[in-house]
Amino acid sequence: MQAVINVAIAPLTTNPALWAQNPQQSRLVDELLLGMPVEITGESEQHMVPVRTFYGYTGWVAQDALLTGPKAEEWLVQPQMLVIARWADVLAEPRVQGACVAAGLPLGARVAVQGEPEDGWQAVTLPDGRTGYLRADALAPLYTQPCEQDQEKLRAAIAQAAKRYLGTPYRWGGKTPAGIDCSGLCSMAYLLCGISIWRDSELKEGYPIHPAHVSDMRVGDLVYFPGHVALYLGNGEYIHSTARAGDNGVVINSFYLDSPLYRPDLPKQITAVGSYFARREAT
Repeated sequence: MQAVINVAIAPLTTNPALWAQNPQQSRLVDELLLGMPVEITGESEQHMVPVRTFYGYTGWVAQDALLTGPKAEEWLVQPQMLVIARWADVLAEPRVQGACVAAGLPLGARVAVQGEPEDGWQAVTLPDGRTGYLRADALAPLYTQPCEQDQEKLRAAIAQAAKRYLGTPYRWGGKTPAGIDCSGLCSMAYLLCGISIWRDSELKEGYPIHPAHVSDMRVGDLVYFPGHVALYLGNGEYIHSTARAGDNGVVINSFYLDSPLYRPDLPKQITAVGSYFARREAT
């Protein structure tokens, strides 16, 4: 059964039956954002529902975070746009003094749009049918195909999407400007540009990131380390979300020894490079 995320941010967790067995282990595996479609894969337990995301991740979501039935079906066929601001509030009127209909929609949330923008405001509808207004510059197209046909422009768009999260603190399983982990950052950078990749720090068969030569690493490619992934920006620099003390979040570092952004531990630990743009065996 298809369903739609009906809250700003819905934690995707491990099986609730396992929580008592290891209470010290993080329950969060991902975060699902307003308007995202999911597939319900089984029966609910303890008010939690098992789901599969459109990018293949599985876990459990709170039952009251899901919209199902005719309303969900109606939502899935409406024209939608992405929230591209780090945070956005839906207001009851097209003015800053308007009452708040929905607060704190994160970068990557989805809203349905009604008509064309007027005076800098866009009329929107939320999955549950509530209506309001968002600033038009807080929205961008929801791409279901790569946002650029030209390879260099697409690479640049992916890098720019990742930079939107600069300064975001590290959060295991996070995927918003409130907190994001390394694979959340890379997967969101691609998703904002219309490409769904595996949301983890490894290359995985069946997804559009393929092994590439380290020597051929270019802007937008992914760099893998043990339990970690970064997005290459060019000129030896890469962006990643790190939990290392002193950094704690999304930062830019460099592979080059003479750069002030050099981080000495990671250049020696590269295990693979992945590219959307080439299908070559790494050597």
